[in-house]
Amino acid sequence: MTQDTVRPSEPVAPPAPAAGWSLVLPLKRLDRAKSRLAPFAGPHRPDLALCFALDTVTAALATAGVGRVLVVTRDTAAGARLAALGALVVDDEPGDGLNEALAHGAAAALVLAPRAPLAALSADLPALRPAELGRVLGAVPATGRAFLPDAPGLGTTLLACAPGSPLAPAFGDGSRARHAAGGARELRLPDVESVRRDVDTGEDLAQALALGVGPHTRALAARLGYLPPRRPR
Repeated sequence: MTQDTVRPSEPVAPPAPAAGWSLVLPLKRLDRAKSRLAPFAGPHRPDLALCFALDTVTAALATAGVGRVLVVTRDTAAGARLAALGALVVDDEPGDGLNEALAHGAAAALVLAPRAPLAALSADLPALRPAELGRVLGAVPATGRAFLPDAPGLGTTLLACAPGSPLAPAFGDGSRARHAAGGARELRLPDVESVRRDVDTGEDLAQALALGVGPHTRALAARLGYLPPRRPR
């Protein structure tokens, strides 16, 4: 190694505040949600989408440092179920797509808590564990934006911004590259697979079930025969 190859290490930004997070989750109308699950789940697709959201919201609300969870949706029935858990339901007024819904939810969150750190979180994380989500939120820098890539490494399951920074969501296919190109810092953390494992396909669901899903998804999966049979002891 020569002096030409030595580079000073980049300064590491301090973590964002550990308390008071606002989390914004988008949820399509259940009759349109999780369309890629249709070949696997058939008529049970809307029920699975609801269970994913219920388990995601339950885990998010149980995460240390989370002050509020907002769900942006036009599905009144799903909204009522999620509100009963403690989520704040925001009507998807723009109705123009995922990123517009997240921007709308972020604006609502800023009205409620203008100085709180903010994050957009996928609503299809049925294996989400509060401890793992807490580690991800704790790693967000105190300035700017940061994101966590999904398990395949192409998309994004969480995009966060510190107070005073715009969320600027760019979710959808290839969002990992878009968020990085837009200046957000990628969070590279071990042992947070439950925060990265979103579910779009039957294979995704199998992997989430292997991680261990929340009670709503587990009960439906057991009823539909998706869980592997238990081995006799």
